[in-house]
Amino acid sequence: MERKASVKRKTKETDIEVALNLDGKGESRISTGIGFFDHMLELLSRHSLIDLEVKAKGDLKVDEHHTVEDTAIALGEAMGKALGEKKGITRFGYAIVPMDESLALAAVDFGGRSYLVMDADFKKSKMDDFRTELVEDFFKAFADNCKCNIHLKLLYGRNEHHKVEALFKAFAKALKGACSIEPRQKGSTPSTKGKL
Repeated sequence: MERKASVKRKTKETDIEVALNLDGKGESRISTGIGFFDHMLELLSRHSLIDLEVKAKGDLKVDEHHTVEDTAIALGEAMGKALGEKKGITRFGYAIVPMDESLALAAVDFGGRSYLVMDADFKKSKMDDFRTELVEDFFKAFADNCKCNIHLKLLYGRNEHHKVEALFKAFAKALKGACSIEPRQKGSTPSTKGKL
């Protein structure tokens, strides 16, 4: 069974198209109009091994918030669609990832309930064309629309770019683990309830 999905989301503020393949090679084509965000989505694809296409047009003349949040909404919806009934998946994933002087921890549970816990301190409010407060907005929108738990902790770091990149890379590796197929599940649902 192919674990692929696509989502289109159009509002008065944004026009988003997302397509993904959970069993890909980490290839991506990303265009959001926000350079730093493109970079984070590219490395999210690369380190999760999820093939990802994102085309986003937003009201960047206002600010980048709508584009980032709506992209996360569409990405979370697409992930949920691609996982389907989640039969045979590992369900939980976690990672600790260094990025030079920064270190981040991520844990993901595709248990069907949305929750985000994020503990990260940023000293700068903006990096080039991306506000650091949008990191939490991105992961919250993803969790809400994929119906998953995401826990992120920035253990330490100095460089703001490295801090955010460590969080996205840790999340990518946690995603890879959580949505991977566990052969011993033999297609069963990874829950004592029998349903996720």
